[in-house]
Amino acid sequence: MLLTREQLQERLFALHRASLELVKDVSLDHLLERIATLACEQSEARYAALGVLDDDGKLDKFVSVGLTKEQIERIPHQPVGLGLLGALMNTDGPIRISVIANDPRSVGFPPNHPNMTSFLGVPIRTSDRQLGQIYLTDKIDAAEFTEDDEKIIQMLAAYAAAAIQNARQVEHMQERDAALTRRSEDLLLLNNLASTLTSSLEQDEILDKTLAVVLNYVKAEAGEIFLLEEDGQTLRMVLHRGQAAEAFWTGTRFKVGEGIVGLVAKTGEAILSSNLEADDHFLREAVAKAGFRQMICLPVQSGEKTMGVMTIAMRSTDSIDEASVRLLGAVATWAGLAIENARLHQNTRRLAVLEERDRIGMDLHDGIIQSIYGVGLSLDNAFHTLEDDPGFAKLRIKESIDGLNQAIRDIRAYILDLRPRQLGNDGLMDGLKRLVNEYRAQTLAEVLLSGPKDGLDRLPQTSSLALFHICQETLANAAKHSGAKRVDINVWNTSDRVMMEIHDNGKGFDLEKMAMTIGHGLSNMQTRAQSVGGEVDLTSVIGEGTTVLAWVPRRV
Repeated sequence: MLLTREQLQERLFALHRASLELVKDVSLDHLLERIATLACEQSEARYAALGVLDDDGKLDKFVSVGLTKEQIERIPHQPVGLGLLGALMNTDGPIRISVIANDPRSVGFPPNHPNMTSFLGVPIRTSDRQLGQIYLTDKIDAAEFTEDDEKIIQMLAAYAAAAIQNARQVEHMQERDAALTRRSEDLLLLNNLASTLTSSLEQDEILDKTLAVVLNYVKAEAGEIFLLEEDGQTLRMVLHRGQAAEAFWTGTRFKVGEGIVGLVAKTGEAILSSNLEADDHFLREAVAKAGFRQMICLPVQSGEKTMGVMTIAMRSTDSIDEASVRLLGAVATWAGLAIENARLHQNTRRLAVLEERDRIGMDLHDGIIQSIYGVGLSLDNAFHTLEDDPGFAKLRIKESIDGLNQAIRDIRAYILDLRPRQLGNDGLMDGLKRLVNEYRAQTLAEVLLSGPKDGLDRLPQTSSLALFHICQETLANAAKHSGAKRVDINVWNTSDRVMMEIHDNGKGFDLEKMAMTIGHGLSNMQTRAQSVGGEVDLTSVIGEGTTVLAWVPRRV
């Protein structure tokens, strides 16, 4: 039955007033229910429904009006877009049918669904695509829906399209705002963590601050960190933070592959256990009894190297999203890199201590010990000449006393600044002359020194010092071991280096039976030359003597 002009005008006014309210509703689910209710009222239908499509054109949301909650619960499933619903999804115009069962496109109703007769379906469209559909069934007090009903619902569908788009835009804005808020929180966490990891090179402090930042971010009640022992097979708890410490300390060591902690270390993959009581891999019953329901276990890695495992335990049963797990995984990796960096720093400091010890030993050997040995040679010489030439013996004793006093001054200076007497302000040639004079006085051997009178003034101090100590060590070895009567020292320049050759006519030795690293003296010579970019070459022939050839670069 067609509507009168007055009835149609009244419906249009009512529809206009309702449409103004629709665009104010920004909740999509509530909006769909209001549109379906309004369609039901405007068309005088017993049942109404509204379906909304997703971006792929599939039925995403479905809201019905007229069915009770109990009726809806008895229906096995919601519509999936078949039959008349599917036909409406693929058309631009409305579909109006007097008897649903007589239409060849109908596929019937699912079990427990009420029987419906008349049908009116109108697509909800924008200019370029379909957003959804309005479905109406069973016209009240009439056998079928009228053309006026169809026109009214088409107008409602136009209003509904604008309202749905508006609600979706608001929904997208809210999602974007939530994503930006989440991103800001994540960036704040990473910034705090970066500040934590760069503020210290102490492993314990890094672990403690990292775990504190993570627990605060995820609002977790407890957390712990296990580190891999030197055996590479044992994980030991080194830190616990939060509640129920006594429960967590019931298991402080796990083998790689044992329990959740061991599995994470073995696979290098994070594990989220959402039900600790029912998880067979979770081996600490006391933790579950303490009320903890979930645990995230994350590998602490540096590159491909596993350093340990970080666990976060929660009493809440709220699900943890993948984004949070990924972020925490990145945090654990950062912690692994910081731990590796702290360990490298600690090893560097330990190496520096060892190198300083070696340097001290080398300086003592090349300086003070050699001076004392020279005093010993001079006293030995005095002892043998005491009866034959008392005056000469007294002179040697006086020189020995002066040498001991100098050694005492050197030791005192070394205690004060850990540096022995070295070249001082002397140039290389003047320093070598001093060594030659001391050697002659102590051994009575013949020593010849030749070298350039100038051209060494620009030689770096470190290179001059290296040649000075190499000469000192070579002369000491000649006095101790070779029994040489003559030593020749030659120094000369090339375009890029300074060369020094020291040859004695002593008894020599077999190089194959003596490694260069045996004995501090030979090793020190190599170390000093190489430290300035130079090298030392040693040759020796039994019965013919020994030659040391050293060179250093003219520039650093």
